[in-house]
Amino acid sequence: MSDSAAPIKLFEKKERIFPKRVWGKYRKVKWVVMVITLAIYYLAPFLRWDRGLHAPDQAILIDMPARRAYFFFIEIWPQEVYYLTGILILAAVALFFVTSLFGRVWCGYACPQTVWTDLFVWVERIVQGDRAARMKLKKAPWTLGKIWKMLVTHSLWLLIGLLTGGAWVFYFNDAPTLLEHILHLDVPMSVLGWIMALTFSTYLMAGFAREQVCMYMCPYSRFQSAMFDKDTLIITYDEDRGEKRGKHKKGESWEGRGHCIDCTACVQVCPMGIDIRDGLQMECIACGLCVDACNNIMDKVDLPRGLIRYDTTHNQEQRRSGLIEKTVQTHLLRPRTFWYMAILAVVGSVMLYSLINRAPVDLHVLHDRNPLFVPLSDGTVRNGYNVKILNKSYDDKYFRLSVEGLEGATIRAQGAGDVQVDNLHVFADSVGHFRVFVTAPKQKPARQNFRFIIEEVGATGNEAGETVAVDSHFASRRQ
Repeated sequence: MSDSAAPIKLFEKKERIFPKRVWGKYRKVKWVVMVITLAIYYLAPFLRWDRGLHAPDQAILIDMPARRAYFFFIEIWPQEVYYLTGILILAAVALFFVTSLFGRVWCGYACPQTVWTDLFVWVERIVQGDRAARMKLKKAPWTLGKIWKMLVTHSLWLLIGLLTGGAWVFYFNDAPTLLEHILHLDVPMSVLGWIMALTFSTYLMAGFAREQVCMYMCPYSRFQSAMFDKDTLIITYDEDRGEKRGKHKKGESWEGRGHCIDCTACVQVCPMGIDIRDGLQMECIACGLCVDACNNIMDKVDLPRGLIRYDTTHNQEQRRSGLIEKTVQTHLLRPRTFWYMAILAVVGSVMLYSLINRAPVDLHVLHDRNPLFVPLSDGTVRNGYNVKILNKSYDDKYFRLSVEGLEGATIRAQGAGDVQVDNLHVFADSVGHFRVFVTAPKQKPARQNFRFIIEEVGATGNEAGETVAVDSHFASRRQ
């Protein structure tokens, strides 16, 4: 091989997709969903929720310094991470359930990547023109007009990215306070770093990566087919009606040919750049824009709509067999969806029961590991414990600490100095940390089980309230 031989290209360069503007039922739905989801994202941090004097009043807040997560009336502590697990399970199973019924409608309508890409494409279309104009502009030489249009487009993209990053940090800080700091250019570097990172990630993902995120980065497109069955609604091309395809002139007969006039309108509007007439593909996000485009063409040539439509494999098979007419029939209740609904019901019920019966007070006890016990001069033995009392309410509480099941035991507590075990003060929405020493005669078993009990009392010591008990052990000699 000569040195001048051209290098072998193993991969074809990815061509940029320029979706054409289309109007129709599904495009309207996408606009409505986009407006609603963006409004929720940008405005939700400013919603208020009164939790009392000692708690933040932001409805949705992840308070990292205080290690709390707030969602309206729900407050999640670090010890309650299982709630987050339950939420993730519910979200995943709900996604599987919706997919088994309606295909990838999440990807096509509500996925953040889809929503922000739609917004970026809309900006691009407003500044540069529709598909043909954008394609022409890309190939055109760099003139002042092209530079101006590209500068405006990318500036607006960066502005949207900045708003996106700015809205995200509001979920981790008090939104009105942080907004005031931002307007006065007094932003902590940690917050500014997150804003910049999310600004450029939004700019990159929605402005450049676009469909490649769905095709190569998102795992959902890879395993979506595992949730499909013959009764899942998917975007389909009616091959029996459409073939044999070919160009058509007004006034020509349709006899001996299909209704597809090979106009490629379905391909031109597809944000993924695929041809749905080739069958269902991994890249299809079920957005329905090809349905709108094809229906518009069918209206122009005076043919029935529905050459491309949402349909099921089962309907197609029955239609070919003559068992049903052209209507689309959807079977919602089937084994797959039944199991998804059952999982949702069980997990949701468990979480609801847990939230309803969630105790406002919790007790954690940790026995000292070294030393396990300390013999005293009077023949008794002392054990040390770290005791944490979690006050999840929004009022200061007082607690009485006692032990049960350990004969002859006395207890002493230390907090900020010595404190009275019958009047332990724990501030609202906080954790009271106490060193507790239990002294008792030597026990017959080397390890004696007993219980710590805390009882809520009033400041005067005579108002009973919540009672919580935790099992522990008392060591009096080596085993």
